[in-house]
Amino acid sequence: MAKEKKKKNSQLIIRLNKEEKDAFIDLCDDLDTSAAREVRHFIRKFLKQHEDD
Repeated sequence: MAKEKKKKNSQLIIRLNKEEKDAFIDLCDDLDTSAAREVRHFIRKFLKQHEDD
C-alpha cells in the first residue's frame, strides 16, 4: 500500500528575527519548496536521529 499521509492537525509557533525569517522564506522560494515543508522535514530528521536516545 502507498505511504499514507498523516493529517496535519497541530501547530508549532516559533519566534525568530525578521531578517532570518525573510531569508529562510526567500531561500525556500528559490528552492521551490515551502518553509513549512522544510521545518517538518527538519523535525522528522531530528526525531529519527534521536529515536534511540
